[in-house]
Amino acid sequence: MELDQFDIKFLPGVGPRKSKVLNEELSVFSALDLLRHYPFRYVDRTRFYKIRELNADMPFAQIKGQFVHFEKIGTGRTQRLSAAFSDGESLIELVWFKGIRYIDGKYKPGITYVVSGKPSLFNGKLNFVHPDIETLSELPPAEEMSFQPYYNTTEKMKNNFLNSKAIQKLMYPLVKKLENGIPETLPNYILEKFKLMNLTNSLINIHFPKDNQALTLARQRLKFEKLFYIQLDILRQRKWREQKFRGFVFSKVGDYFNTFYSNNLPFELTNAQKRVIKEIRADMNSGKQMNRLLQGDVGSGKTMVALLTMLIALDNNFQACLMAPTEILATQHFATISEQLGDMNVNIALLTGSTKKKERDKIHEQLLNGELQIIIGTHALIEDTVQFKNLGYVIIDEQHRFGVAQRSKLWGKNTQPPHILVMTATPIPRTLAMTIYGDLSVSVIDELPPGRKPIQTYHYYENKRNALLGFLRKQIDSGRQVYVVYPLIQESEKLDFRHLEEGFEYMKQVFPNYKISMVHGKMKPAEKDEHMQRFASGETQIMVATTVIEVGVNVPNASVMVIESAERFGLSQLHQLRGRVGRGADQAYCILLTKYELSSDTRKRMQIMTRTNDGFEISEADLQLRGPGDMEGTQQSGLPFQLKIADIARDNKMLELARNVAWDILEEDPNLTMDKNRILVNQLKKLRIGSVNWGVIS
Repeated sequence: MELDQFDIKFLPGVGPRKSKVLNEELSVFSALDLLRHYPFRYVDRTRFYKIRELNADMPFAQIKGQFVHFEKIGTGRTQRLSAAFSDGESLIELVWFKGIRYIDGKYKPGITYVVSGKPSLFNGKLNFVHPDIETLSELPPAEEMSFQPYYNTTEKMKNNFLNSKAIQKLMYPLVKKLENGIPETLPNYILEKFKLMNLTNSLINIHFPKDNQALTLARQRLKFEKLFYIQLDILRQRKWREQKFRGFVFSKVGDYFNTFYSNNLPFELTNAQKRVIKEIRADMNSGKQMNRLLQGDVGSGKTMVALLTMLIALDNNFQACLMAPTEILATQHFATISEQLGDMNVNIALLTGSTKKKERDKIHEQLLNGELQIIIGTHALIEDTVQFKNLGYVIIDEQHRFGVAQRSKLWGKNTQPPHILVMTATPIPRTLAMTIYGDLSVSVIDELPPGRKPIQTYHYYENKRNALLGFLRKQIDSGRQVYVVYPLIQESEKLDFRHLEEGFEYMKQVFPNYKISMVHGKMKPAEKDEHMQRFASGETQIMVATTVIEVGVNVPNASVMVIESAERFGLSQLHQLRGRVGRGADQAYCILLTKYELSSDTRKRMQIMTRTNDGFEISEADLQLRGPGDMEGTQQSGLPFQLKIADIARDNKMLELARNVAWDILEEDPNLTMDKNRILVNQLKKLRIGSVNWGVIS
């Protein structure tokens, strides 16, 4: 049978109801989809432990023995079922909190059972909570399944009798059928060159490995395949776009750029800024449409790069626009750039949702007749009524905050697509950038302007609060301002973290002589902007806020960032919040306030934050700690297909190899027309069903 065409509902043991659950929960529609749902761990079923050998650090253990007695403890919702289980030498408790009616009376004394699961410690004694239980006759023969696979499942799947063991039972006969062979998805020349296991053996051994070596080889092949096709797809789109879209040629660096560089540059550019400007200039003069990602930490000087490169567009008689995700950020860019341009004869305007109709009409008219050279704004720029005479350069700031469809509207503002620069202050690990932004050229500003003092970061526990308040008072009395950030807006029954409203009242009591602003995401935009502007102007000394200030107003006078319940934030978010201070010449501080009881991962986060200010080091650590599925500040919907087996945090070397192989193939055969590459075209077609063509709308 064609596995990719075989509907999962016709598989023995599935049927319409379970197939609907598999469709919705795992996106499994065909037999091949099910085969591509890989185990997340394996258990050696040939090893039985004695109860005396168990400890709570074991991820899994199985024991053999008999039940001694059962006992129901408590009543109603707090009831639990406890059983004493003996291996002939020692006793251990088995505990159930749910599904008691299914367990009670099911297991009989005098019969030998196999109990498996993770041993846990409670009140100094080991137990198994909700263990798996089988009779010896139910165990698969050791020669067929020495390693038992365990599959990720959801609550809905479990409620529909599709737990890990049920998936295993569906998988076993399906894998048995693979022994007849399955069509290969990689060309022979790749399999041979890199000594990769074929697809048939890889799928057999990823589910039911005969030994550790077979499992390792199966994993390697399937990881390479996944990463290779992601890279091939991304790079093929990139080549296609370069062939299809000619770029406006900005051949001249003229009066606008040179005048600004000679007379208006407020500080000497860093070497990193100079390097990035050269990279952008080369793209603009290449005859190909630029699609470039500019990464740079908060305060690294991305806006200066944006302004200088916009002036190159003006020198070549093109218009430029800069789109920011919030009105306050757009206003900030407009104020900064207008001030830096000074008395240069550059016509620049700001367009946001708050722009009055009369001013808006004037802007529309001047954009259309070419009088307006630089426009800075928010989503208002992508409205159909906004038309340009000759838009040649588009900059999108904090681009992950815009939807793909929104960004793509800027492409239609000229007869051919303008050059595109997307900027982010969220440092993205190189491996993640190669997947999410793999079709873009990447520039990095990896040094801060001279004179900036590194922010000093400290981790305090709650018992240091009084000392912290005294420090804040000294900072404010010396003319500085303070941010205090909370993770929640309103009290939660589940979480006991200090919340914003309580914090606001507390700060008013502690600092009765100071003025305090409060900002959070549920405020109306006008009210939020008013409070932010009051803080920016120095009218208020303390800003109590949620993470809405993560990307927002630039206040050089703010010298302290206090992050309450810092354990609630990821590394990237902590780093972004810290970047709100240290914008001026004064020494800045970031205080991470947490409870004392912290997990080992949280302690690592606090240690990393206090050790380094390097956003790229922090982003790499974040990727290692949290995994790619939970990285903040990035949009993983950009990945063409889900990473079901590869982990780009740990498989970075394989990712680079896969990218190099894909690049070499496309250099030799850009359109994949050679016979030996026909298999690649067919596979790409299958993988891209229902996905978005991200490469042309970056």
